[in-house]
Amino acid sequence: NEVMDEINRINQALPNTGFWEKNEEIQEWMRSVIRRLNLYKTEHHQILKEATTLLELALWKANLDDNEGGEREGVRTTRGSRKRARKEICVTSGASIVIKNVLPFLVLKS
Repeated sequence: NEVMDEINRINQALPNTGFWEKNEEIQEWMRSVIRRLNLYKTEHHQILKEATTLLELALWKANLDDNEGGEREGVRTTRGSRKRARKEICVTSGASIVIKNVLPFLVLKS
């Protein structure tokens, strides 16, 4: 694990570091750990954005599948009316409510 290796690196470096250089070694190690953590936070944020989009699309698709049977037999539907119905389902799919309640469990705390 990269993170554990980086954390353990300081334990291996300090015993071999002179008294006057220890402070500088620790500061450089801390900067390295902070850079890596910031990289992981950025990656997490990107993955979270993708997951949110996928969740929204999945909810919309599930709602479309549920409402697809709403067409009446013998009644002609136009492409425009289907498009409006799909847009309405997108707006009323509940994705914004679900995402608003799921996101707090996935967001990293500062």
